Amino acid sequence: MKHPVRRWLIGIASVLLLGIGALVLVVRSKLPSDDEVAAQISAAFEKRFGVALKVGGAHWSLLPIPVLVLSDIATDQPHPITLRRVTLQLELAQLLRRVIAIDEVEIESLVLPRASVRAFRGKGPKPQEGGNAVGLASPWTLAPVPVEQVQWRDVVWIDRRDIALAYDGEVRFDAGWRPRQARVERAGLTQGLPPARLRVDREAGQDRWRTRIDVGGGTWNGVTLFETLADGKLRVSAELDPRQVDIEGLVQAFGRSTSVAGKVSGHSTLVAEADEVGALMRSLRTRTTFSVKPATLTKLDIAKAVSTAGISHGGTTALDELTGTLDTQATEDGTVLQYTNLKATSGMLTASGSLRLFNRKMDGDVAVDLVDGVVGVPLKIGGTVSDPEVSLTSGALAGAAIGSAVLPGVGTAIGARVGQQVEKLFGGGKPEKPVPKRQTSPAHQR
Repeated sequence: MKHPVRRWLIGIASVLLLGIGALVLVVRSKLPSDDEVAAQISAAFEKRFGVALKVGGAHWSLLPIPVLVLSDIATDQPHPITLRRVTLQLELAQLLRRVIAIDEVEIESLVLPRASVRAFRGKGPKPQEGGNAVGLASPWTLAPVPVEQVQWRDVVWIDRRDIALAYDGEVRFDAGWRPRQARVERAGLTQGLPPARLRVDREAGQDRWRTRIDVGGGTWNGVTLFETLADGKLRVSAELDPRQVDIEGLVQAFGRSTSVAGKVSGHSTLVAEADEVGALMRSLRTRTTFSVKPATLTKLDIAKAVSTAGISHGGTTALDELTGTLDTQATEDGTVLQYTNLKATSGMLTASGSLRLFNRKMDGDVAVDLVDGVVGVPLKIGGTVSDPEVSLTSGALAGAAIGSAVLPGVGTAIGARVGQQVEKLFGGGKPEKPVPKRQTSPAHQR
């Protein structure tokens, strides 16, 4: 009996293998050639987005697992989006049922110039397309989880100032394109800089993610929520708590510079609302209440500006503590940073004020109280992030000159305060340029 059973099992296995082989041959015979795949992808992309696409190479492989590899991809734009290589691993059983289910997508060396990416705004998946967001032709459909995992290396974003930043990362999806786990980190950081990394983990199938950020040698952890509002808009919000984040390490990790040094702690709220996923970042608003203790103004000497009543460039100001609130708002032309309720203290002065920062230009007002009893000396902050300047307004300068003549030393600061109040009283500001007198000819003078 043993031998008939064994022969029976072998026979069944042989039939199954032959059947699978036949199915693979049938599917393979219906698949286009590599060149046809490249041409079809290019045509479909241009039809969908209105931008021509060059696919340098395409290759299909069905065994041992279905794999599609595309290489040397570029959009036909003045500054093209380029992709060196993308690999898609599909599930054979699902493919045979004409269901698209991708086990893994690997992306290598993708370059995204901001100006070129903007051409695709409003052309992403539409809500009415439902689960078939990629517009598959019938009878092809998407699996409940169309893509299990995406990994990327050397994805470079080039911003409006042509600063190129590279990122590595990966994301695993649940149904409905909800990330189950995700990791994004800055790649190629200068040696000595601490890592800049974001990690999110979904909590028990809810639209709620534990969020962990490592940056500037500290942490910025909390919770992120995703909602679909009654009007159909998408909403992402987060509550995060920065703890001992080195400001210089933070901004250097993203190719920026700062005029403040120290470690920041506090609380941040983030909110973004939009009609589509791609527009969420463009609507992002944040508010952070912060404390930097101790802090250093690395490019400003406030005491020098007060004592000399003149424009001050360079120098440093050591502070025991710097506190305030930072609001940010994304716009088409960059992010506006608004600092309010600023308060700074040190052994020699205290100060309060506000500051607006946009496209690296600074515009703010500060009132400085000296320890010797002089109250509210007004200062104007201007210049740029790389070259900030502190000065007195025109009215304060006039008052400072009078104060210095009457009472040298501290009289300068007192006079500046008086001059500022006079300027406000009479609506002072930058004087208008005088209109030049019209030149007349001798005939007109008669």
